[in-house]
Amino acid sequence: MSVSNEDYAAMTNRAAPPSPLALDCLKAFLVGGSVCCFAQGVTEALVLLRLSREDAKLLAMMTLIVLTAILTAAGVFDRLAKHAGAGLAVPITGFANSVVSPALEFKSEGYILGTAAQMFSIAGPVIVFGCSSASLYGLIYFFLAGRR
Repeated sequence: MSVSNEDYAAMTNRAAPPSPLALDCLKAFLVGGSVCCFAQGVTEALVLLRLSREDAKLLAMMTLIVLTAILTAAGVFDRLAKHAGAGLAVPITGFANSVVSPALEFKSEGYILGTAAQMFSIAGPVIVFGCSSASLYGLIYFFLAGRR
C-alpha cells in the first residue's frame, strides 16, 4: 500500500496531540535558565574556593556532564527532558545524555562491542559535522578576512 506525502502528513496530524507552543517555550526557557544558573552558581562557588575562573568554569561543565550521566543512568533525565524540551536537550546536558543513553542501551552486548561501540552512535555525527562545519567556516573566514 502506497501512501502519498499529503496523506501521511494528514495521518500524523490526526494521531499527534497538539503541542501547547507557548507553554513548551516557557518550560524550556525556565529549565534551560535554571541549568545555566546552576552552572554559574557552581562556578562562583569554586572561584570562592580560590580556583581560577577558567578552572572553575571547566569544573562546572564537568559537574553538569557527570550529573547528566547519573540522571540518565537512573532514568530520571529522560523524564525531565520530556517536560523541559530544548531547555535540557540543547545545552551540554543534552550532549552528555546522547552519549550515555546508547552506552546504557547496548551494555548487555559487552563493554567493547556494546557500550564502547555504540556510545557515539547518536553523538558521533554531531561531533563530525560540528568539527567539519567549524573547520569550513574557519577556512572561509581566513580567506575572506585575509583579503581585506
